[in-house]
Amino acid sequence: MGDYRGVSELQDTSPAAPAAPSGGAAPEGPGAAGQPPVKPVLRAAAAKRANASVIGMFIALLLSIAVFLPIVLLNPSPKTDGYRPNVNVSAVAQNAAGVAGFTPAAPDTGDTFRANYARWESGSGSGVPTWEVGYLTPKESFIGLVQTRQSNPTWLLQQTRNAAVTGTRNAGGVDWELRDTGKGEKSMVLVHGGTTVILTGAAQLDEFSVLAAAVVKSIDAGATTPTAVPSPGNAPHATVSPSTVPSP
Repeated sequence: MGDYRGVSELQDTSPAAPAAPSGGAAPEGPGAAGQPPVKPVLRAAAAKRANASVIGMFIALLLSIAVFLPIVLLNPSPKTDGYRPNVNVSAVAQNAAGVAGFTPAAPDTGDTFRANYARWESGSGSGVPTWEVGYLTPKESFIGLVQTRQSNPTWLLQQTRNAAVTGTRNAGGVDWELRDTGKGEKSMVLVHGGTTVILTGAAQLDEFSVLAAAVVKSIDAGATTPTAVPSPGNAPHATVSPSTVPSP
C-alpha cells in the first residue's frame, strides 16, 4: 500500500501566494510606481483630418464675409434722424376754423419744433371740442397743445393731470399760469383771445417758453383774420400723421 504522505509533503512545500495588502487594496500593476501616466498618441491621419476641419471652417467663414460685405456696402444706413411726419399745421388749422368758431393756433416755430399730429376733436367724449397739436421739441421731448372756447374747471384739471399751480411764467409778452405735477410733467395755461390754451409735456421750461411765445403770436394774428361761420357742410378734415410720441 503506497504512502500518500509524500504527495502531501510535496504540495505543502509549494511557495505560498503573497498575502494581500492590509485594507483590501489591490496591488499596483507592474511599473506603476514612479512612472508617469501614459498619454494617448494621436495618429498622423487623425491629426490631418482635425486640421482639415478647422481650415474648412475658416474658409467657409471667409466666403460668407465675402458674400455679405458687398451687400452691406451697397446699402449704407440712412443719415437722417429717422422718419419725420410732414404735418402742415397751418393748413389743418385753416380747415378747422370753420367748425371751431375761432382761428386755431398754428405757431410758427421754423424747423426747431416738429409737429407729429394736428387735428380737431369734436369733444364727443369730454363735451369740450378742442384743437390739438403735438410737437417734438429740439431736445427730443414732447409738448402737446390743446385749445378750446369751452373750457371748464373739471376739463382743465383733467388736461393738466391735476397738477398744482406753482406760479406764472412770461412768454410772448403775457403771463402764463404754470402747473407742475412734481413727476416731470408740467403745464402752461393761458386764457387769451377768447380761448383757453394749454401746453403740457415733460420738456424743459425754456422749450415751453419758445413754443408759448409762438402760440401767443399766432393767436394775435388770428384775431385779425375773419373766421368762417360754421355750417354743416364746412366740417374740417383733420390731418393725422404717424406719431413717434403718443398723443396725451
